[in-house]
Amino acid sequence: MPLIKSISGIRGTIGGQPGDNLTPVEIVNFTLAYAGFLISRNPGKELKVVIGRDGRISGEMVKNLVAGALLSRGINVIDLGIAATPTVELAVTSQNAQGGIILTASHNPAGWNALKLLNEAGEYLNKEEGEQIIKLSEVSPSDFAQEDKLGYYVFNPFLGKEHFQKILALPLVDPEIIKKKNFKIVVDGINTVGGRVVPELLELLGVDFKNLTLLNCELDGQFAHKPEPLAENLGQIMEKVREVKADLGIVVDPDVDRLAFVDENGEMIGEEYTLVAIADYVLTNFEALDVLAPGQYHKATVSNLSSSRALKDVTERHGGVYEAAAVGEVNVVAKMREMKAVIGGEGNGGVIFPALHIGRDALVGIALFLTHLAKSGKKVSELRQALPNYYMVKDRIDLTPNINLPEILDKVKDEYKSEKITDIDGVKVDWPDSWVHLRGSNTEPIIRVYAEAPSLDLATARVREIKDKILAYIK
Repeated sequence: MPLIKSISGIRGTIGGQPGDNLTPVEIVNFTLAYAGFLISRNPGKELKVVIGRDGRISGEMVKNLVAGALLSRGINVIDLGIAATPTVELAVTSQNAQGGIILTASHNPAGWNALKLLNEAGEYLNKEEGEQIIKLSEVSPSDFAQEDKLGYYVFNPFLGKEHFQKILALPLVDPEIIKKKNFKIVVDGINTVGGRVVPELLELLGVDFKNLTLLNCELDGQFAHKPEPLAENLGQIMEKVREVKADLGIVVDPDVDRLAFVDENGEMIGEEYTLVAIADYVLTNFEALDVLAPGQYHKATVSNLSSSRALKDVTERHGGVYEAAAVGEVNVVAKMREMKAVIGGEGNGGVIFPALHIGRDALVGIALFLTHLAKSGKKVSELRQALPNYYMVKDRIDLTPNINLPEILDKVKDEYKSEKITDIDGVKVDWPDSWVHLRGSNTEPIIRVYAEAPSLDLATARVREIKDKILAYIK
């Protein structure tokens, strides 16, 4: 399986041959490169890095290698243990650390792992910083700390509680009204960190533990199904919601930065609509945030080019402004900062609420959505029906070494030059009634092919049309 180096870190399958997989050699080399980057960025300063991991079986081994490499360069380590990605991001700032490393392959299946690298703000590195680390990983460090200069190691799994408290303190989160609704909820934690932190948060939000049905909430790393929160992977929770007559189901990915909901009928509302529904609530209550922090945020939203048009529609319905960014959290965050956006994220279920922190966070998404649901007095299906209705089709084309991706994208641009073309990230073709987005994946050797339209038939036809053209180019 491939080893993928990108600006956000390194990702691959555990074991096998060095150079082709994520082996201890790559893990140590990349960590040492990151350590060298931090040292050069903070000359003469005592450094501190926060680390945390999801529940994957390989996580403990990877964590030990990462911690040891950092200590060997004289960098202090605060280890959160098994922790959600947004918890690690928040801990970087609360602990005044110079960086953080999250050990998770996110939506990738069992057998994969990754190192995701953070800066001192608890945010992913930008393109230039990521490229610098990739270059550093190709050369051996010239200096290691002597015994009396080694970093110190602290295990502190309790920093996650600070994350919960910050969520509860948000002005748009109301545990009292949630408690009064006595919601009955099913949770699927995919047998990793979400299986612990989601039930803990729900209880703090006022949900009675007797009303929780927990699926796959063991922290043994044995994924009960494919980890992407898509309908085809979630038959178990959809059936369970119907069986126990729950008000909703909650699904997170292995590192708890993506979120999806199941309605009271056991139907997915679609991960694209996680952000849209929560944005509708935040924009409705924009003035409440503006009173507390005048001028800090604008009535603006951001998502990436592959996300639903529904967010644009909802934003404009509230008199706001919408902008699209290139795919990737770092790109969405940059655009959100530029616009002072009150909310943003990615259509894969990633919600970014800057009033807490500017990173994808399923936990704050849960708190905002439950408050929205409680205040509305509606069912989940009714909230979904009130939103603009689009259908999205997601497909892929596997890449092989002989495929010239830039050449293919240029051909697509030329083929559709009479339509609106956006090429800041791959190629997006916009028609008045639909769109198609093509881009190379940052995490897998594939071309992602996404399309959206007011009908499933049209979205499917757009994907088929583009794929047929690409396959013809390749042949």
